[in-house]
Formats: sequence, structure tokens, C-alpha cells
Amino acid sequence: MNTINVQRVIGETRLTRFHVGMLFWACFIITFDMYDLVMYGSVLPVLIKQWHMTPVEAGAIGSYGFFGMMVGAVLFGILADRFGRTRILVASVILFSVATALCGFAGDPVTFSVFRVLAGLGIGGILPTVIAMLSDYAPQGRANTFVAIVMCFFHVGGILAALVAMNFIPAFGWQSGYWVAILPVFFLPFMVKYFVDSPAMLVRRGRSEAVRSVLAKVSPSASVPADAVFEGLAVPAPGSPVGALFTKGRALGTVMIWIAFFMCLLMINGLTVWLPNLMVQAGFPLGSSLTFVIVQNLGAIVGTLVLGRLADRRGVKKVLVPMYVIAAIALTLLGLGGNMAILLVLVGITGACTMGAQNISYAFVAEHYPSSMRSTAIGLASAVGRLGAIVGPTFGGVLVMLNLGLEMNFLFFAVPGVIAAIAFLFVPLARRTPAAAALTEPAVPVERQP
Repeated sequence: MNTINVQRVIGETRLTRFHVGMLFWACFIITFDMYDLVMYGSVLPVLIKQWHMTPVEAGAIGSYGFFGMMVGAVLFGILADRFGRTRILVASVILFSVATALCGFAGDPVTFSVFRVLAGLGIGGILPTVIAMLSDYAPQGRANTFVAIVMCFFHVGGILAALVAMNFIPAFGWQSGYWVAILPVFFLPFMVKYFVDSPAMLVRRGRSEAVRSVLAKVSPSASVPADAVFEGLAVPAPGSPVGALFTKGRALGTVMIWIAFFMCLLMINGLTVWLPNLMVQAGFPLGSSLTFVIVQNLGAIVGTLVLGRLADRRGVKKVLVPMYVIAAIALTLLGLGGNMAILLVLVGITGACTMGAQNISYAFVAEHYPSSMRSTAIGLASAVGRLGAIVGPTFGGVLVMLNLGLEMNFLFFAVPGVIAAIAFLFVPLARRTPAAAALTEPAVPVERQP
């Protein structure tokens, strides 16, 4: 009997064209994930005047999109683990691209809000699916780096949105910024070649040819006989995948991760939506205010790459906790004001230590749970985080309505960072990594499809 340890084959391979292709298209999709959020923040001053909205109403519309993301993360995360990640990913891309583009045709706040909810559903399904897929097929010791690279393009999307807003809105109106989001739909035929379901699901479904095909792409030098028996794949826990997050000593870690995600995304998304408006109130013109958004996202890119590499070397938890403490300090100092250069440095540090750390936290979740529940775990953590994201824009709107001043606004946004650091501190480290655990799983024979 020819026995193939799937996890060992994947872990011991070097970087191949398949990995590069998967990374490239994952980066492309994630670019447009952040695009929607920053575009709304960019057009917000225009919409407030055009539709005569109060700050609270504007913040509420921002929150509607996060509500859709929350539902999409739970729904599509669970469906991806049950029905396969490729189908769910394609459906998510189509939904968020079309709905975001339709936002540009909305003529009133209600229609605009409906399209934002639909776009949020699609966006919510993308992140857990992409991260779980990358974690499944990354070579040993590369998973955090892979996730870090992809999440950098989350902020490339933020920069793209700010640049589009700065150049398109004055010339073609705010609607033109949303029409750009339709582009991913046209590239789907090229993407699907590099999106595959988890090896465990392929084996369970008896898709022996698909298993051999994906192993040949991941590791061209590997020889997989036709009568191979596959091992090294985690067997799904019986019962609900959601319930499994609270079994086998996972309950405390799950709750702490959820608290941390809630606080992180409250801070990040609330600040992202309101940063341009806060800087306008501080006396900067809209163009200069969008420069802060660009610097914030550049800081996030640098922070994500650096933190991803550190996480692979020292462990994700040791990186996350101090970064959120630094973020809280930087936000507090940002509220004190200063000259343009100092503020830009503080905004860059804030982006690196909030968005950058949050990006790495997804890799932390991926490594904390086995592959069979990975999309579910990431999806639910992301969904709870989206609750914080829902609160964030409205929270910022309330702060603006209260006229507390720039200093207090940034101080209130810093508090969630401290709470997130404490929550991550209490997450127990996994006794063994998913890759190591998979190597002890029993052999799973492939049942041929009828």
C-alpha cells in the first residue's frame, strides 16, 4: 500500500508557481476588500452635504456595510468548510463587486445602504476563505508570511481608494469611485485556476484525481500513485463546527479572540471612516486629510510585512500584545496635535500597530484551530470583529456630535487597543501546531467517486 502524508508533502515543498499564482490572485481580491471601506470614508464629507445627513446618520450607513460583513463572515465561513472554498469564494467575489459598483448608482441614503449591506455580505465571505486556503497550502513556516503578504494588499486597496477619490471625485463625481469595484468580476476565469478546496475535503469526498492534481501543483517533485492512501489529514469533529470551537480546551481562547477582534475592528474601522473628517475639522483640506489615509495604509503594509516575519520566528502572540499597546499610545499622542510631519509619523505608526497587527491576528486564528474548522473559526472571529466594526463608525459619529475635541476623540479610539492587548494576552498557546497535529492523524483511504 502506497501511503502519502499530505500535510508533510505540502509542508516540505518549496515555493512553486502554484503558490505564487494563489498569492497573486488572493492579493488582487483583498485589494478590493478594503476599497469599499476607505471609499466610503473618502466620499463621506460629500455625501453629508449632498444628502443633508447628520454625523450619526452617516456613521450608521457606514455600520450597515459592516453588518453585512458580519453576516457574510459567519454564513460563508461555515459554508466554505462544508461545501468547499472555491465555490464560496467565487460567489463572494461576484456579490461584493457587483453590489459595490451599484453603490455608485444610488440616488438616496436608503438605496445606498442596501447596496452596502449586499457588498458587505460578499466581503465578509472572502477573508476567512482566502486565509484558510493559504494556511492549508503554505509550506512549513510560511503561513504567517503568506497571510501577511495578502493582508498588505488590504491596505493597497485603501491607498487605491484614496487615490481614486482624490483624482476621480473632483472630475467625475463621487459615484465614479464605486464603479471601479466591478473589475474583479472580469478576472474570475483566471483566478479559479489557483483556488482549490482543502485537501481534507477533497479526500473525504473521494476526489482522488483532484488530490493528486493539487499535490502535483504544490510539489511537482512529489510522486502520487493511483492507489495511494492519504494520511496526515485532520478528521472533522462530530457535531456542529461552531460547537467544536468550545471543546478540547478551546473555550477560553475562543472567547478571548472574539473580544480582541471586536475591540480591534471597532478601533480600526471607526478611525478609518472618520479620520478624513476629523482632520478636516482640525483645519486640513480634504486632499491633505486623504493623505493621512494613505500614510495610515502605508504604515499598515510595512507593519504587516514586518510583523508577519516576526510572527513566523517568535510566535504570533508575542508580536500582537505589544503592538496594540503601542497603537494606543500613538493614538493618544495623535490627538494632541502638532505639525504635519509629526502627525504623519504618528498616523503611520498607528496604521502599522493597529491594521498591521489585526492582519496578523487572522494568521493567529488560522494556526490556533485545525484545518477542518479553520474557515468556521476565522469566519466567526471575523464576524464578532464586524460587530465592533458596526459600532465603530457610529461610535465615531457620536463623538463628533458631542464636540469633545480632537484630543478626546483619539483618546476614546485608543482604549479598545488596550483591551485587545489584554484579551490576546489571555489566549492560551496551542499545545501543537495544526501541521504537527496533522502528522499524527490516521491514514484516510480515498473512496473513488461513482
